[in-house]
Amino acid sequence: MKSVTKGSFKSFEELECWKACTEVRRFITEIVKGYSKEERFALVDDMKRAARFTTHNLAEGFGRFHFQENIQFCRQSRGSLYELIDQLITSKDDGYITSKQYEKGRALISKALALLNGYINYLSRQKQGAHTNNV
Repeated sequence: MKSVTKGSFKSFEELECWKACTEVRRFITEIVKGYSKEERFALVDDMKRAARFTTHNLAEGFGRFHFQENIQFCRQSRGSLYELIDQLITSKDDGYITSKQYEKGRALISKALALLNGYINYLSRQKQGAHTNNV
């Protein structure tokens, strides 16, 4: 398996998709402060976990140094973003957030998804190029 060339990236913190997921995480951390105590060990914990996994998985994938492993962790991050969409819908339906907060969360997640999908596509092309060069 070919190793990932990091190019000019010295850290996952330089990735635009990681930065966008960090914005999502901060937004989620802030809005759940207003949820009821009864949701503390249910929806709040689920949302905080999913939001944290978006950045955690990008960091872990970056450190794996192989294209396919990095792509897999990016896909897990993407899954957590979709999980957050469902949790925002639940939050709005249950009256924990306003429509404005919901729309802001969806916009932040959409931006993160677009950047993450671009990064996955980049890694896939790099993986394919590395495979072609080794043949």
